[in-house]
Amino acid sequence: MAMTQEPEILFEQRGALGIITLNRPRALNALTLGMIRSLQSHLDAWAEDASVGAVLIQGAGEKAFCAGGDVRAVWYAGKEGDPLTRVFFYEEYIANRTIHRFPKPFISLIDKVCMGGGVGISVHGSHRVAGDRTMLAMPETAIGLFPDVGGSWFLPRLPGRSGYWLSLTGARLDAAAALELGLATHYVPSERHGEVIERLAAADFGSDAKATVDALLTELSGDLGTSEIAAYRFEIDRLFAGATVEAILEALRADGGDWAREQADILDSRSPTSMKITLEQLQRGSELELEDCLTMEYRMSQACMAGHDFYEGIRAVLVDKDHKPRWQPERLEEVDRELVERHFAPLGEGELRF
Repeated sequence: MAMTQEPEILFEQRGALGIITLNRPRALNALTLGMIRSLQSHLDAWAEDASVGAVLIQGAGEKAFCAGGDVRAVWYAGKEGDPLTRVFFYEEYIANRTIHRFPKPFISLIDKVCMGGGVGISVHGSHRVAGDRTMLAMPETAIGLFPDVGGSWFLPRLPGRSGYWLSLTGARLDAAAALELGLATHYVPSERHGEVIERLAAADFGSDAKATVDALLTELSGDLGTSEIAAYRFEIDRLFAGATVEAILEALRADGGDWAREQADILDSRSPTSMKITLEQLQRGSELELEDCLTMEYRMSQACMAGHDFYEGIRAVLVDKDHKPRWQPERLEEVDRELVERHFAPLGEGELRF
């Protein structure tokens, strides 16, 4: 007998709550193009449906909310000349913008792993609920990419220089740190996330749905105390203040402290090209609207698809798993201004359009 394949993404409506469940637990709920398309169509419909007062998104399984986009599939597509390298990023960024502009409360249960594309489908929503197992990161410089999905909009707007630190190092945040930096809006103990759904499904959202969700999440919230990141906030702001990656590395190496040395070692392992275009995108994005940031990021994505480091990074981290990428160029000083600017060049008829 033929086996019925589980859908990659599930949708249901309970009361006035639309519920989305990312349903690839064995793949850490990594987003496929099909998932993005289904997500987009349901969000478009629910935005206009008066019977839906709010939308909630969660991840199936015990390990991840969403570990990002299915970059392995994009990697294979790029090697075969498949148009997925264009279409995937195009439609993913459209979905990010849809969530950012969604007219109703959009609640993400970001318990467990939430990275890259998973951040993109949560951080743009109105409510991000962390749990005891939350691990949030933007690790793209380790795979020859850059923090996309609107990262050039939300990262430079985090407190101080924390967004620059997160982007360049790929640092991993727990719930307390995500809450302190504003990537999460609430903390609810993991054991109560089912109660969050039940209470929202039974809620009367009335004339002020956002206030209803705020009150409910505040009632269920726990106290995490002070985040460990609080001890490093001053160091982050001081050591990641440089206008160039070289200046940041110089400051880290000159500091002499253990934490600064660890950060410098991390940067030494990252793609030099990725770090330089990442710093450039955040500097530009700090003064742009989200739509302009996503247009810029789409240009960057296509330059990366035509380059070397993305394919080498995915090979080293996800395919061969030797974690020994051979970046080209290999050193920061070899990444010249012309190469950086190439990542921001307009695409003519191929531009991302909303």
